[in-house]
Amino acid sequence: MRALAVLGVAGLAVLGTPTIASAHVSAQPSDFTQGGRATFAFRVPNERDNAGTTKIEVTLPTDTPLTSVRTKPLTGWKAEAVKAKLDKPVTIAGKEVTEAFKTITWTADPGVKIGINEYQEFFVALGTLPEGKDKLELPTKQTYENGEVVDWSQATGADGKEPEHPAPALKLAPKAAGADEHGGHGTTPAADSHTDTHEASVSGSDKTARYLGGAGLAVGALGLGFGVGAILRSRRKA
Repeated sequence: MRALAVLGVAGLAVLGTPTIASAHVSAQPSDFTQGGRATFAFRVPNERDNAGTTKIEVTLPTDTPLTSVRTKPLTGWKAEAVKAKLDKPVTIAGKEVTEAFKTITWTADPGVKIGINEYQEFFVALGTLPEGKDKLELPTKQTYENGEVVDWSQATGADGKEPEHPAPALKLAPKAAGADEHGGHGTTPAADSHTDTHEASVSGSDKTARYLGGAGLAVGALGLGFGVGAILRSRRKA
């Protein structure tokens, strides 16, 4: 009985402990293939207890420019992808490119925000991903309704230690031998149609976490009940 009580208390303590890493703006999922496409979500948690998030701005790379950017409509938010001229033309997939997307910005409609203890996901499809590069960092600015701006743009150091405000990043694996230019995880020609699949996967994982959390709470409460009952019975016998 005492063991059950201890386990119950431990379970409640674990469930009640926040995960620090989950508070970062991140890309979900984040593993893709060089030279292909990527469909994923910017997961943006609200970290302030006195203000909501009303704007998200992502800066896209200019050294390895992206020629295709598509955003998924999100109720209450306006998405805008801006193109700009490149300083020097580059060749991507055998074609000369003179302009590419520079930023993606999501702005909340009046009265809309990511509230306290909430998060939101902003889905995009990007391409063509650079080759010969194992990571694509996507610096992101998070603006709160009180005017505060948090700049998620720091790169992970050579020691692998995560900085205070890491930039969301995609991990890029080399293309498998024999694969076509669209081969690899999340990089098929129909990558845009995968948005719903990724979204459903993310939502499913969140539901699973809630179910597990509820089960943990139930086990914790049951363990506490057994423990209290055992203590009362032992006192009566004494």
